Amino acid sequence: MSNFVYDLIGLGAGVLFILALKGLSHPKTARRGNLLGAAGATVAIVMVFFHLEAHKNLGWILGALAVGLAIGVPAARKVQMTNMPQLVALFNGVGGGAAALVAIVEYLNLGNGATTAQVIFTVFTVVVGCVSFSGSIITFLKLQELMTTRPVVFPGGRFVIAANLIAVLGVSVWVVQALGTNPLLILAALSLLFGILFVLPVGGADVPIVISLLNAFTGLTVAASGYVLDSTLLIIAGTLVGASGTILTRLMAEAMGRSLFGTLFGAFTAKPQSVAAAGEERPVKSGSPEDVAILLNYARRVVIVPGFGLAVAQAQHTVREMADLLISKGIEVAYGIHPVAGRMPGHMNVLLAEANVPYEQLSEMEDVNPTFGQTDVAIVIGANDVVNPAAENTPGCPIYGMPILKVSDAANIIFLKRSMRPGFAGIENELLYDPKTTLLFGDAKASLTKVVSALKGL
Repeated sequence: MSNFVYDLIGLGAGVLFILALKGLSHPKTARRGNLLGAAGATVAIVMVFFHLEAHKNLGWILGALAVGLAIGVPAARKVQMTNMPQLVALFNGVGGGAAALVAIVEYLNLGNGATTAQVIFTVFTVVVGCVSFSGSIITFLKLQELMTTRPVVFPGGRFVIAANLIAVLGVSVWVVQALGTNPLLILAALSLLFGILFVLPVGGADVPIVISLLNAFTGLTVAASGYVLDSTLLIIAGTLVGASGTILTRLMAEAMGRSLFGTLFGAFTAKPQSVAAAGEERPVKSGSPEDVAILLNYARRVVIVPGFGLAVAQAQHTVREMADLLISKGIEVAYGIHPVAGRMPGHMNVLLAEANVPYEQLSEMEDVNPTFGQTDVAIVIGANDVVNPAAENTPGCPIYGMPILKVSDAANIIFLKRSMRPGFAGIENELLYDPKTTLLFGDAKASLTKVVSALKGL
């Protein structure tokens, strides 16, 4: 295959990636966008077999494809919706790590023949790729709750991170000047350490922002490795991922009501929060499914606020059934979607789309908030931090400054919870003790099924 045809096919794959990104910008076209992206990736993979250099390593290429398919396909098909963010974090980390390894191997192949520009791009790919890899592993551990979801800080932590960063920059200069293998490996080790230190101070509520940021990092490493490998397709794909990840990170930081710097390092300056005395109990008002059904039956407007607990219970189909039943009774129903509800951007949109909830019923935070004052019942299903008033009235708490869904303005509030355990940010929600709040304890799917049965009998 001639270089012209090869480059032309690569350009076609790049166009598919651009169209995929455009499709993913809206729920209605997201499925088509995902398929276009998969088609682009397929074209990019098939292209490899028509490259003359690939024939020398055909066995390795086929082996790598077999291993990737054996791991990736079962993981993607069997993963639960609640574990999707963890899978995204792992896939993202693998992408960054792979780009770093490819850059190291290419550097070793070039040897002393590498140009200064190639060495600089190699250094950049190794540093950012290793940071993305180790940082993504920490986000996975936090999301999987294999380690604490609270910010991990230690005395002098800021100075340790700063010293590590200075060391990374210093060794980077060493690699460019010395052109040695050992300096490059030292740089990779320091970068891996920096990725860990970079993510440890981030609290659970801010982990989705970091996942998006690390995704942007991975895109930049792929683009840089594209320069090292002289691959226009990698440059296009990496630039798209880096740009979209950066934009998403900025939007999510705004949705959390804080700067990116505050998200990453705010734990070092946060004031310790007071904790209720051991054994102290505060009264709450609990109800039965029948009580909730009666309240919903006589409402004129109901807003459903989904959260991670809805995904855990896999209750999206049941909540759709409840909403359809309410609409058949002439009751207005809307879903209030917070930008960072769940464990990753768009988590609730994907979950509700799985149950074929009409897109017209989904309302973004800025649209639904002004309507809570005219809402008879706000029913919160598994969400906590995104409706917690502490974000507005408790300076120093992990979510302070984050815009929230104003469910407190509704006439009545229903909370579906398994227990009184705090949300992912680990702070108590005063809204649970509000006199107009009724708690319905238990598994969300089981509770909603009983509510639907009771509604049908009214």
